[in-house]
Amino acid sequence: MKYDIKQCIWSDTVLAQIRLPAGVMSLTQSLTSGLCRSRQDPEGDFWGVGDRGPNIKPKDAVHRYGLAQLRPLAGIDGAKIMPLPEAGPAMGRFRLTGDEIVLEEIVPLHAAAGRRLTGLPTPASPHAEFEPVFTLAGEPLAPDPNGADSEGIAAMPDGTFWIAEEYGPSLLRVDRSGTVLARWVPAGSEAHSAGVEPTLPALASARKLNRGFEAIAVSDDGASLFVAFQSPLAHPDRQAHEHGSHIRIWRLDSATGALVAEYVYPLDDPDSFRRDAAAGKVRRDDVKVSELVMLGDDTLLVLERITHSTKIYRVTLAPECAIRRSYSDPATRPTLEQMSRKDLIEAGVPLLDKTLILSTDDCPEICGDLEGMILLSPRALLLANDSDFGIEGAATQFWRICFDEDIFAPVRASGRA
Repeated sequence: MKYDIKQCIWSDTVLAQIRLPAGVMSLTQSLTSGLCRSRQDPEGDFWGVGDRGPNIKPKDAVHRYGLAQLRPLAGIDGAKIMPLPEAGPAMGRFRLTGDEIVLEEIVPLHAAAGRRLTGLPTPASPHAEFEPVFTLAGEPLAPDPNGADSEGIAAMPDGTFWIAEEYGPSLLRVDRSGTVLARWVPAGSEAHSAGVEPTLPALASARKLNRGFEAIAVSDDGASLFVAFQSPLAHPDRQAHEHGSHIRIWRLDSATGALVAEYVYPLDDPDSFRRDAAAGKVRRDDVKVSELVMLGDDTLLVLERITHSTKIYRVTLAPECAIRRSYSDPATRPTLEQMSRKDLIEAGVPLLDKTLILSTDDCPEICGDLEGMILLSPRALLLANDSDFGIEGAATQFWRICFDEDIFAPVRASGRA
């Protein structure tokens, strides 16, 4: 397919400015960790969701902002600094008119009782890794049962949303006012979050630190949820995650959370992400899946990326592609994550076939850190990066990609129109 690329007109909203030893930390509103469209809205409207709030690694805070007191925290696995912990998850409603995008509404997420969700980690369950967070002064922040790291969003036919989050990981059913109607967590972890239902497979707790649910889509009839882990599970251990070359995509019953089917999505070799490979050494652990878009008839678009390079693939979840239910049992050995691609083929485990729609390695003007994607029409996509609240100087960018034929059609060639 041939395509044209255009950056949309957009300007970030300033959230806060914090004076620090080496300069001003200018934080902006960030609402594009995931995107979706709802059939309840006018044609040009779409929704986005922001993640937990501004955060930065200790070593980067020391280097960029001169916060020497944070240097001892750099050696703590997964440690993050949260300069504005009160800025929790929120949805945004956008309107696309011509080439311009306008933010029409910000909708903070809150519990039914009215308390806002925070971006703080939820208390650790016995089988999950825990991410420690600290203030700018280096003081530890306590976990919060109402915390969430929202990363993906999908619209139900009735106008409500499902939001995928990484901490638990968990899935949140949310209405248009931002009220959390339900929160599903892995079986066995319900004692560690507030107002939750232990409906998800226990295996979800084996997500690697900060690599839980990142992407979510809803079937056209609303009966099924499709969720993808950002990375291979740390199942049974971190080594399995670091060497894993595939992720799990789950099809869940949207009414009960029951696992209907499980699929294996093979990740590309990290060196094939050319811009990232040119920037420095890349590892298998760097490859992530950040977005799913439903095309209908069990066909999905998958956004696979590292940092600078992004690839968009089309996959079809045919019945024969579903794997045996035994692989969702935590006791099964070897685990999917322990098996190489050769092992999977020899064991008769089907892998999803991937059709490349777009690689940003062929589009150097498109920014990195793409996490949001929606289908504007059968021949057009809208992509957005996650600016991480501007904490390291990034700005939100929206890119419209117009193809010369339907994205559903067989792909012959790819390149500029």
